[in-house]
Amino acid sequence: MERNLKEALKHRRSYYSLSNQSTIPDNEIEEILNFAALNIPSAFNSQSTRMVLLLKKHHKRLWEIVLETLKNTAPAKAFAHTETKINQSFASGYGTVLFFEDRTIVEGLQNAYPTYREKFPLWSQQTSAMHQLAIWTMLEDAGFGASLQHYNPLIDKQVITEWKLPETWELISQMPFGVPLESPQKKEYKPLDDRVKVFKHSK
Repeated sequence: MERNLKEALKHRRSYYSLSNQSTIPDNEIEEILNFAALNIPSAFNSQSTRMVLLLKKHHKRLWEIVLETLKNTAPAKAFAHTETKINQSFASGYGTVLFFEDRTIVEGLQNAYPTYREKFPLWSQQTSAMHQLAIWTMLEDAGFGASLQHYNPLIDKQVITEWKLPETWELISQMPFGVPLESPQKKEYKPLDDRVKVFKHSK
């Protein structure tokens, strides 16, 4: 289904119980990433965001890497719970989108515009966040459930090696997705008066 933008943003939620089914052909999932890459804004038009779509065995392999890494770092008692969560909420899905930022782009801007040097890493993160929200919303509008995970930097080196990616790509987040098996948890909203301020000209 195609909702208008406000409806799509309102409907977007975190889903933690996924099946390995897809609602659309793989090429349409690719088109979602391509659309975001072409149309999401970036500071100084830097286009620093990099994305990797992992499907089928590649998706499974990512979460095997996560489990292998955590098994060597997490306490044994805690790992059992973590393993169940990863297998049922992330690895059980259809695919994962990996979000990266290219450090060479960021460093090039820092050198070109030294006045804003300390701001470019922050702006790079903001660029990535916009891509994440756009893709998350479009995936959900296509019938998927998704969530946003952050197992970086623990898995960074293994991911770069496994898929032979440039070492200058910095992993930002992981977005597993699949057909949702359960409704999302109820969302609590803090008072808008504390979050939005409006000042108008008086007549």
